[in-house]
Amino acid sequence: MRRSRLFTKTSKTVPADEAARNAQLLIRAGYVHKEMAGVYSYLPLGKRVLDNIAQVVREEMDAIDGVEVQLSALQPKDVWEKTGRWDDKTVDNWFKTQLKNGTDLGISLTNEEPLTNALGNFL
Repeated sequence: MRRSRLFTKTSKTVPADEAARNAQLLIRAGYVHKEMAGVYSYLPLGKRVLDNIAQVVREEMDAIDGVEVQLSALQPKDVWEKTGRWDDKTVDNWFKTQLKNGTDLGISLTNEEPLTNALGNFL
């Protein structure tokens, strides 16, 4: 990838509401784009860095015979109710939706509950 061919360019300005120095530098260097407070999109250079980190972690996991899984972002309500984390008073940044049939779903914040739920079928 030639840097001169990228659509992203370095910038001298950052969003006025960006307080974190590391985020300011990543935005200026063209690694990320700030969508809103705390939400960033990875641009080509940022995505490349993430891919390299994932590859290093994957190599280290392979070295110790570890395995990799990928879990769904959408999780059913009952999985989160078992640990008491479905309640909005417990978790303040929780994205939820409901299917047409009335099933409540949430976008997984972390994966402890879904992973425990999945492994319960095998252990």
